[in-house]
Amino acid sequence: MEQRGDVEVTRGQSRNNKHKDKAKLSQTPKQEIVSDGIDEEYSAELADQDDIEAQQRAAAADRRANPDNQA
Repeated sequence: MEQRGDVEVTRGQSRNNKHKDKAKLSQTPKQEIVSDGIDEEYSAELADQDDIEAQQRAAAADRRANPDNQA
């Protein structure tokens, strides 16, 4: 650790890092994102117990989020 005055400065807290850009990862603009249009669905025969439970939880969450859209 580096000592500056009465304060200990740990890695990442030095004054030298203040000028570095916080956002290192660039983001793709929405107009450049190309969708392949494929919405994958799997048959019920391929679903295991975890898949079935996840579908039930998702349906319950949808009902809680949209109580007026009960089907």
